[in-house]
Amino acid sequence: MAITAKDVMELRKQTDCGMMECKKALTEADGNFEKAVEILRERGLATAAKKASRTAAEGMVYAEYCPQCKVGVVIEVNAETDFVAKNDKFVAFVKEATQVIMKQNPADVEALMACKTESGETVDEALKNLILVIKENIKVRRFVRYEGVCSAYVHGGGTHGILVNFETTNDIDAKDEFVAYGKDIAMQVAAANPSYVDEASVPAEVVAKEKEIMLAQMAGDPKNANKPEAVKQKMIEGKIKKFFKENCLVDQEFVKDGDLSVAQYTAKVAKDLGGDIKIVKFTRFQKGEGLEKRADDFAAEVASMVK
Repeated sequence: MAITAKDVMELRKQTDCGMMECKKALTEADGNFEKAVEILRERGLATAAKKASRTAAEGMVYAEYCPQCKVGVVIEVNAETDFVAKNDKFVAFVKEATQVIMKQNPADVEALMACKTESGETVDEALKNLILVIKENIKVRRFVRYEGVCSAYVHGGGTHGILVNFETTNDIDAKDEFVAYGKDIAMQVAAANPSYVDEASVPAEVVAKEKEIMLAQMAGDPKNANKPEAVKQKMIEGKIKKFFKENCLVDQEFVKDGDLSVAQYTAKVAKDLGGDIKIVKFTRFQKGEGLEKRADDFAAEVASMVK
């Protein structure tokens, strides 16, 4: 029996499974919808699809850098509970997905799902199989891939993942001292949470908005409201410098030595190693940031299951 696109779409609507899985099931069932649904359920795919509607805001963030191929990746994979982050199969999947991103350079998460793993299955198939084992909704949320010299750092067993990209000269990136420096910078990003690399990377509209807020604050402060405009502008210049110091990575105080800025620490390391170092960009992922987490009472949930 010929399987039409309309048949596939209808089965997908009923089961929420992927197009290819639906087409395979219909083909095996010779177009019988009930049999196709049964096949999908037997394979656990329909169950996995049902779990896809459940909130996944836990899981882990992971970062890795390959010095030989000079490619770094940071990825976030979410699950429903924080127990999953300690599951060996879950961790193995995250690391395998990281390797796929590193080697195949998919454009986005959707493209990643179609990439093949070393075992020959797609990442999407590996994910569905993992859902069957762990019995939780699991989603690859996002990733970033940098080419060039990088430093990768994972904090708190996967609560934060940081990837920093550098430009260097004289092959200093191969030295142990540079590796230690790179980790320091990644840890700085984790701890101080900068928004920008330097002043030049702060958008003009952001600076303008900050100045607007500062002027409004002065207008509402009796001590400053009646001061001359020139004095107010001078005060704003000082406040903007403070804004840069707090929000720009290279202007921040170095967390391991408050007497140095990150820029000064970078210059010192570069001089000691006989080369140049420039921090180009960075990505900081925090597990579950921006996601609505489950507010379930775990004890109540267990109690309800016992009843």
